[in-house]
Formats: sequence, structure tokens, C-alpha cells
Amino acid sequence: MFDVIRIPAFKDNYIWLLRKGASAAVVDPGDARPVLEVLDREGLSLTSIFVTHHHADHQGGVSSLLAKHPAEVFGPAAESIHGITRPLHGGETIRAAFCDDEFQVIAVPGHTLGHIAYYGAGCLFCGDTLFAGGCGRLFEGSAAQLADSLARLAALPDETAVYCAHEYTEANLRFALAVEPGNRRLQSRVNDVAVARAKGWATVPSTIGLEKASNPFLRCAEPEVAASARRRVPGADGELAVFAALREWKNGF
Repeated sequence: MFDVIRIPAFKDNYIWLLRKGASAAVVDPGDARPVLEVLDREGLSLTSIFVTHHHADHQGGVSSLLAKHPAEVFGPAAESIHGITRPLHGGETIRAAFCDDEFQVIAVPGHTLGHIAYYGAGCLFCGDTLFAGGCGRLFEGSAAQLADSLARLAALPDETAVYCAHEYTEANLRFALAVEPGNRRLQSRVNDVAVARAKGWATVPSTIGLEKASNPFLRCAEPEVAASARRRVPGADGELAVFAALREWKNGF
């Protein structure tokens, strides 16, 4: 098993560094500088890089990292990302050089068409597909694709730690509370997150179980969630229509 180190980047990104002994991997290094600082400070050798999708804030630092740490680079085969040596489509089981743990590669299109996630050792690295309390925007894929991708992630064990790539939780939960104000688990989470953020603490990782209990995008079959969606989009019948209505509502919230 590896240790996970949170590396803040840009305004609200998280880069995840996975450490096993003196070896390390990094997930979605949009910026090389803070990663190199941690590697140098801890005396680590970067042997593996995982990329979930092509957006610059997730892969912009790959070239600079490779210049100092030749490493294998896993990433989506369907997207243009510099330096990939292990192109992936989803459905693969991989081993990375930094540890002995296996990772399942999960295709999660929606935010981008080639987006993938990595699941191993009870940890999910899901980029911009599933957020704490929310989900990614539909920049390239369809609502049906993203809903299906989220269902695939929701099927993982409840104790799975969810390492998403942004600190969006407070804003996401404000929207969630507008959708499902009667959800007591959500109300409690809103309070816990407010306390954490007031102290400057991160709210990630989450868990699959917590997301299923309080994230409206995973709760489209719940009566209160569906009713809220229909108030916005009359005739939004069925889980997919509810999901699409929620995603569009969130865009302007």
C-alpha cells in the first residue's frame, strides 16, 4: 500500500503524489513546480505519472517532470497528451513501477470524451468526473455518458476513498442543499465542510458511500431530487432526464 500526499496547485487544484518507500507516482500534474519541490524535499524518485484527461491543469507539468525524472506515463489513448508511454482505453488492469498494487482503469467519458479514472488499493483517482458533492461539467460528452460514468464509479465499494482534482466541495454542497434540502446526511455534511474550510482544511478525499448519501448527481432516483429537477425542467421524467436537468441547473447556479 502507498501513502497519498496532497499537493495544492493553481487556485483550487489537487495533485496527488503516491509514495511507496523512495519511489513515487503523481496523478494529474498540471504544474511541475510544486511536485518537484515535494520530490526534492522528500528525496523521492518519480517513476510513474497518471493522467486522467487532457485539460492543461491536469497534464501541463508532464514535460517538465519528465525532463528531470524519466517516468512511465499512463493516460487516455483517445486524447492528445504529450509523453504518454502507456495509452489506456478503460478496462485494463495495470501495475505501475512505483509499487506492487494493481490499478483498474475505468473509462469515464463525459467531462471529456477520453477521460479515465484509476482505482487501486481502495483509492479512486477520478480527475474531474466525480467531485466531492458534485460532478464535472459536460465539455465534450453527453449527459448520458457522464451519468453512466458516475454510475460506474458509484458501484465501487462504499469505503473507497475518492481523490478528485479540485476543492469545489463548499460550492457543490450549496447546490446540493438547494436540490435536496430535506437530506439530513447532506445537512450534516454542509456543516462539517463549513467548519473544515474555515480552518483551512481540505475536504478531499471523500468516500463513495458519502457521495451516494449526499451528492445529488448520484441520487437522481430520490423523490426530492427528482421533484426539484422537474421544477426547473417540467417533464424531466426518468433518472437521465433528472440528471441532465441538474447538470444544466448547476451550470448557472
